[in-house]
Amino acid sequence: MVDADQTFVIVGGGLAGAKAAETLRAEGFNGRVILIGDERDQPYERPPLSKGYLVGKEERDSVFVHDAAWYAAHDIELHLGQPVTAIDRDGRTVRLGDGTTIRYDKLLLATGAEPRRLDIPGTGLAGVHHLRRLAHADRLRHVLAALGRDNGHLVIAGAGWIGLEVAAAARGYGAEVTVVEPEPTPLHRVIGPELGQLFADLHAEHGVRFRFNTRLTEITGQDGMVLAVRTDNGEEHPAHEVLAAIGAAPRTALAETSGLALVDRAHGGGVAVDASLRTSDPDIYAAGDVAAVHHPLLDIRLRVEHWANALNGGPAAARAMLGQEVSYDRIPYFFSDQYDLGMEYSGWAPPGTYDQVVLRGDVGKREFIAFWLKDRMVLAGMNVNVWDVTDAIQKLIRSGAQVDPDALGAPSVPLDSLV
Repeated sequence: MVDADQTFVIVGGGLAGAKAAETLRAEGFNGRVILIGDERDQPYERPPLSKGYLVGKEERDSVFVHDAAWYAAHDIELHLGQPVTAIDRDGRTVRLGDGTTIRYDKLLLATGAEPRRLDIPGTGLAGVHHLRRLAHADRLRHVLAALGRDNGHLVIAGAGWIGLEVAAAARGYGAEVTVVEPEPTPLHRVIGPELGQLFADLHAEHGVRFRFNTRLTEITGQDGMVLAVRTDNGEEHPAHEVLAAIGAAPRTALAETSGLALVDRAHGGGVAVDASLRTSDPDIYAAGDVAAVHHPLLDIRLRVEHWANALNGGPAAARAMLGQEVSYDRIPYFFSDQYDLGMEYSGWAPPGTYDQVVLRGDVGKREFIAFWLKDRMVLAGMNVNVWDVTDAIQKLIRSGAQVDPDALGAPSVPLDSLV
């Protein structure tokens, strides 16, 4: 029986929001739980949108966090296809797009992020795509299949994770692919030049053409359709479709208009939260892509846009909303699948934060682990086609211990022995 005396509202219909709702019930909360999402689909996971579902290996229903019946069975009130337009912090209410107001005792913002837009001529042409939502993946899946049938060209702006995963999917369908990237290597701001070249070589072997140190300046068309792209070095490339994969921006508009503390975009943006995922308002929490957490282990404010952060952050916020002691110190983690390469990355080591990269295994066969070190301490590790080592890598990071780089790079030395 639901007790209407307390109402917890969750704004955001993604993995973080769904897992928060699940955790509230699992922890025994018997008040009202209202989950509001601006998409018409029930909450789903985003990795399949650029991986299994996009490449045709998974069915559409596999992306959903729970089936539709689960929400009713657990007394979770779903408001789908309905945006929240305002938060009244004094009155502790949220207003929906249709004018309805809903009272809350605790509020969780799990509004996620939205794709950054290309600011160049031609983005209004049919055939310019983004990939963030299930509807985007539905459309792009058909587009890639058609390009493969017709020997069509896809131009991708951006060689980050989404850009590379879509490139791999497109080549799997048989489409021609050109990737335009302003940095000198793929994933340059995430894993640096030392490992970025590995991904450039991988995709080149599968027929992807790269244009590095280059930006799109214009998308040209005919009869409203994409025809080609132009770049800042004066080149023109044929294109039937264009994907903008230049990153995502946290959806902070609600937090901003309600006066919650935010983080400057230059430092990653997002809603500022403490280690318990509480915002500057004690009754409002934030989790997932939108939350910039003061990480108690790394001692930095960090906003992470990956699946594991939503999976774990939503439940952590739910427990904090229930008054439990929470210190959200998960090591950032993400994974990717491209062709026959599978990888997992743990930690945080963008260029400029490390002074050494140690490789363990056979890089030529793409079966190895890379470690990023600072003063002989492991900041991050990436295992490529090597499995069941994530726990050991994360223990190394969490320990803060100085390690012998030679031992770290020697496959004969067990990782657990270095902690």
